[in-house]
Amino acid sequence: MGTMSALPEIRDLVRRHAGRPTPAGLALHRSDSPTEPVPAQTAPTFAMVAQGAKRAVLGRNVFAYAAGQFVVASVELPVIAHVTRATPDEPYLVLGLTLRPPLIAELLLDAPPARGEQAAGIAVSTAGDDLLDAVVRLLRLLDRPEDQRVLWAGLEREVVWRLLTSEQGGTVRQIGLGDGHVVQIERAIRWIRDHHADLFRVEDVARVAGMSVTSLHRHFRAITTMTPIQFQKLIRLQEARARLLVEPGDVAAVGFAVGYESASQFSREYRRLFGLPPGQDAARLARLDPSQLADV
Repeated sequence: MGTMSALPEIRDLVRRHAGRPTPAGLALHRSDSPTEPVPAQTAPTFAMVAQGAKRAVLGRNVFAYAAGQFVVASVELPVIAHVTRATPDEPYLVLGLTLRPPLIAELLLDAPPARGEQAAGIAVSTAGDDLLDAVVRLLRLLDRPEDQRVLWAGLEREVVWRLLTSEQGGTVRQIGLGDGHVVQIERAIRWIRDHHADLFRVEDVARVAGMSVTSLHRHFRAITTMTPIQFQKLIRLQEARARLLVEPGDVAAVGFAVGYESASQFSREYRRLFGLPPGQDAARLARLDPSQLADV
């Protein structure tokens, strides 16, 4: 099956089943209009756009993907994401599949050897014919419950294999590895997230990760595109925006709560990331329809 014939069927299946119950690990979403850029967390997942377009920003890196393209993520990363193209007649349609470490670890036994360079923690590619063919056959099972019980595991396995053997196989491979630098960086990410409001030295993060400072910097930047300090700042600002949606009246208190000692620095860095000072941004967000804030 070629790309031109597979993608329309994938689109129709996602449109028809979005909002309905799906097998564990599969999510189908629809948005009838563009959404506001909102903080979101990636997870080990594969997501493919069937219609419309989306944009995600991680630090200074922009990941834009549209119909026929997919994104894979291997670790939890703080992105700013929003749907950029969607209408009621041609809604944004996307499918997401959780990438399970045990399945990937099993497939790695038969996968091609890894390349030498460290893969990024998030990557975007255009889906090839083999991947599209596997995806459409997986989605067809949504209309065939009897077949689904027998065939789902095999088709999930095929989809993951196609990802492992794609140009982004390095990112997928990281999910199945039980040791190595990815696990160490994951420990560092969790620690920074839990201590985002605290003052810390890079040496503290390196100790938690079980790495030297030099190794931490090299691998942390390769996977997250940021230094640990830049990552902490992004987590602080995302947490601040989430708090301002709930309590928009006290900007200074929110800045202090996420770790800023200077209100002017908080306002300056918040505006640089989100385009408006925190108070104005909170007021604007409060006027929006909730559907415009959904991350789908």
